[in-house]
Amino acid sequence: MHGSTLRQDLEVETRRPSPGRTDRGHGRVGIGFDWLIVALSAWFLGGLYLDGWAHIHVPELETFFTPWHFVLYSGFVVLALVLAVTAMRNRRRGAPWAQVMPPGYGLSLIGAALFLTAGVADLIWHVLFGIEDGVEGLISPSHLALAFGGGLIVTGPLRAALRREEMGRRWSEHWPMVLSLTILLSVFTFFTEYASPFGTTWVAYVPEPRTAGHVFLRQALGLASILIQSAILMAHVLYVLRRRPLPIGSLTIMLGVNTALMAVIHDTYLATGPVPLIVAAVLAGLAADICHWWFRPAPDRVGAFRGFAFATPAILYLFYFFAVMITASLWWSVHLWTGSIALAGGVGWLLSYLVVPPDAGSTSQRR
Repeated sequence: MHGSTLRQDLEVETRRPSPGRTDRGHGRVGIGFDWLIVALSAWFLGGLYLDGWAHIHVPELETFFTPWHFVLYSGFVVLALVLAVTAMRNRRRGAPWAQVMPPGYGLSLIGAALFLTAGVADLIWHVLFGIEDGVEGLISPSHLALAFGGGLIVTGPLRAALRREEMGRRWSEHWPMVLSLTILLSVFTFFTEYASPFGTTWVAYVPEPRTAGHVFLRQALGLASILIQSAILMAHVLYVLRRRPLPIGSLTIMLGVNTALMAVIHDTYLATGPVPLIVAAVLAGLAADICHWWFRPAPDRVGAFRGFAFATPAILYLFYFFAVMITASLWWSVHLWTGSIALAGGVGWLLSYLVVPPDAGSTSQRR
């Protein structure tokens, strides 16, 4: 009698999910799986940026079979195998097809299938139409499909973390989410590098001859790139903050890693060189982390949420312009660069209204 009760208690305890674990039938997974996918996603992302570096620094590149493609596609193969083996193992244990993947990872498996299909299409595309040049390589249909599939793959840890009802106190349980978010941000910035102030320092380039048309074009491109990248950054950050706070240091890692990747592969287009922009991004990340700690932005703290949304991109581009002033020649007028900082903050502020509507605070209080 007592033995039977003890067995029942043990079975209930083993079925109970703990912080850092997710449970949905046979799709139970620990935080170690999140770390594994993050590590493989970093390999995958590294291949993507190596391939981007090659297209910039090796202009005679005219073949699909390159060392940089090998890093990219080998990272994908290992990721896809891990996801496929996980699905097959859970299927053999009796899980229905809808639950063969841990919560948050179903779209990663779909993304792997999409990436594989797009990879074959990319090879055919190159054979038929040749290797893309410049912006063509970022917006060709096969590459956009690769980007979409890759984005679904690498965000498994992010989706898994956001689906958990609660997070543990150990740092190791929070950082897969942050790193997955950083990798996703880096995928977006890679495919929008043609409109990135960390890809080309328009603000430090003095066109020759300085005709009105050339000046306007470079001012417009520089300002547009700041606004676009502010929107991309804050869309990622605010999406997570809508669900849960970020651990301290998250913004330093996000801005530092992403800027380092972008600046290193675009070094030939940066009047400052990569290092000043990387330092500026790290300092801006530290300042943004302090703002996050100070404001404690959350959906039920609407004013703090909007203040943080404004401050983060404004701080980033304040440090950006300081870096250009110190290490290169800033040719923009004070009206233009100060206004750009204000508009960058305004983009974050406006996005906060999409993430947390104006009546969110009163609704939260009524609940």
